[in-house]
Amino acid sequence: MTTTMTLATRLLALALGTAALAAPAWAAEPITGRWVTGEKDAVVAIANCGGAGGKGALCGRFEKFLILPAGGNDQRDVNNADAAKRTRKLLGTAILSGLTADGGVWRGSVYDPKTGRTYTSEVRRKDGATLEVKGCFGPICQTQVWKKAS
Repeated sequence: MTTTMTLATRLLALALGTAALAAPAWAAEPITGRWVTGEKDAVVAIANCGGAGGKGALCGRFEKFLILPAGGNDQRDVNNADAAKRTRKLLGTAILSGLTADGGVWRGSVYDPKTGRTYTSEVRRKDGATLEVKGCFGPICQTQVWKKAS
């Protein structure tokens, strides 16, 4: 009986060890850090959203403009569909929100301050220095490639 239990214990340990090694292949690659947008006009910092509702979710906030908009660093969110948000500064505003890992991608939403619209989003780490950021409205999607900021 002891031999059977030892063999069963070994098989269980082997199965758990194999599953642990395989898990990273299924998990979404980390996307936290500072990223230059596809249009190379801003740096977005992706980190934990914080707050009770944001536990575990990631958000990406405008950290710096590389090309100053008309209002400079004081540019307001003038195109926002919500009139109450049109006076907020774009710097610090979350354009990626609620990103949670789902298989090999991060799913959430992306806000486009140029149109004032929010879209469903998928973010995927392509390699150590590249993100693929996709925004979709129904079946219509647009993808940008973001590069790691130095």
